[in-house]
Amino acid sequence: MTSFFNLRAPSLLRGNLLALLSLVISFPLAKFPFDQANPAMLLPIIGATAGMIETFRCIRIRWSWYHGAVLISLYMDVLILTMILFLALYPLIVK
Repeated sequence: MTSFFNLRAPSLLRGNLLALLSLVISFPLAKFPFDQANPAMLLPIIGATAGMIETFRCIRIRWSWYHGAVLISLYMDVLILTMILFLALYPLIVK
């Protein structure tokens, strides 16, 4: 748990929480059912990208089960970032 608060040490939990919190925050910012354009959507995009970078820092050189879990977490981060970008760009493309 001490690596969670130490920003110099990579933390898988910190990366996953950053990405998931960015996703949760993006729905109210996008006014989800109505999908209105909002420049504040840059904050969740930056947060999800930072979470992905933090998760990527946890990759080890040799393959292990931990390495596989980190790859699955990176895939989750890519899906989260795609969803946030969809919520941010959909109102701009449709109009």
